[in-house]
Amino acid sequence: MITVLSLKGVALMVVEILTMRPGRLSLILLLISVHCFNYCWSETSQQQKVSALTVLEQTEDNTGKVEEATVEDNLDSEDMEVFYPTNKWQIIKPGQAIPAGLHVRLNLETGKNEAKILDDENEKSGLKHWKQGSRQGMVNTDLKSFTAEELKRALKLMKHEGNTEIEGHQEKVHETFRPIKELMEDFEAMNVMMETDMEIINKLVIKFNSSSATLDEKIVALYDLEYYVHQVDNAQHLMSIGGLQLVINALNTTEPLIQEHAAFVLGSALSGNPKVQIEAMEAGALQKLLVLLATDQPVALKKKALFAVSSMLRHFPFAQQQFLKLGGLQVLGQLFQAKGMESLHIRVMTLLYDMILEKELIQEAQDNSEKCRQYDEVNLLPSMLEQDWCMVVPKLLTSTDHDTREKVMKTMNLMMSSCRREYQTLQGLSSLLNMLRSEYEELAVEEQSEGEQDGYFLGLWNSTNAIIKKLG
Repeated sequence: MITVLSLKGVALMVVEILTMRPGRLSLILLLISVHCFNYCWSETSQQQKVSALTVLEQTEDNTGKVEEATVEDNLDSEDMEVFYPTNKWQIIKPGQAIPAGLHVRLNLETGKNEAKILDDENEKSGLKHWKQGSRQGMVNTDLKSFTAEELKRALKLMKHEGNTEIEGHQEKVHETFRPIKELMEDFEAMNVMMETDMEIINKLVIKFNSSSATLDEKIVALYDLEYYVHQVDNAQHLMSIGGLQLVINALNTTEPLIQEHAAFVLGSALSGNPKVQIEAMEAGALQKLLVLLATDQPVALKKKALFAVSSMLRHFPFAQQQFLKLGGLQVLGQLFQAKGMESLHIRVMTLLYDMILEKELIQEAQDNSEKCRQYDEVNLLPSMLEQDWCMVVPKLLTSTDHDTREKVMKTMNLMMSSCRREYQTLQGLSSLLNMLRSEYEELAVEEQSEGEQDGYFLGLWNSTNAIIKKLG
């Protein structure tokens, strides 16, 4: 065994050596050399053992990928102290290893690194590989330290499982959604077959105007065309390509089905479309429609013709003036005399009521515009009085349809100031009104019992009662 000497002892030995003889001096120098070699070797070994496992700082990007730690395998596997994360910030000691998935920050006040768990569940914070368990797959957190091999194994498990989850998600996406390339190919194929409304209208007009087209093909073309001309732009496009004139000319054909569908297309194109209304008036559409209503035609054809006339006249005072000049009111009156036309009576009453109400609303607005001046020239109500409409309108109250009665009573109220004497002399009208008042009073009470304070039948009772009072 080699004795360890202190520095003071070594110094005394040096003084003593200087006084010794040469032979003895050589032996002592040899002993000192061996002692120094042993001391230096021990110091070197201790320095190697002190060197700790070096772990580079882990980084986690937005996709959740974690970079694997770098471990210096050339050093001894010395255990390191474990950092136990919680929901609160804790100081990370120098050289202390921390698990992945933590929220790490630098405290600017203290200048020290701190860490905590991101959320309440360790599974979501990426700490499940640090749970208690065997050292074959996880780090045993019951111990106060773990080795470099355990650290590497835990990090590799995190990385492997992250890749597995990504691959599973990608497979699920591929099963649920089609590749963008296939979708683009389908869109390109659809675009090849896709047509605009105007392109379809062009083809329908060409088919209808074709001399080789059969009756059924022409009817189908008109049927499809009516669907598109409800839109204002489509109706104006039909007008711009000459299709509107073709439809108007078709009203003169000898085929009732062609006339019926042509009138239907015309009425849809005219509805709420001033440009088309003006074009149709200039093309003589109103005269042709009145001819269809005045002559012996099927009821279905007259319904469509009356629909087209109504679309032409509404909110178009110039057309209303021409309607009266062409004898349109007499034509409508004849429908009340012809047999089998009962289904048209309420349509006629609705049209006349709307025309009278339009003029009243314009006059109440006291507008000095050109439109107001044009309505002043529409003498519909005086013409109705001259043609004995005061006696025609009340007879429709015998209908069992509540909607028909409602429109008839509204029209009677509008005509009351001019037709009051005729109403009073009309036999049976007073008793009919009293019967209707009793009927609607009972229905109104039932409505109120069900919680409807301002119900439909209460409104009819008020209208009936108002007429009775005015006639009283």
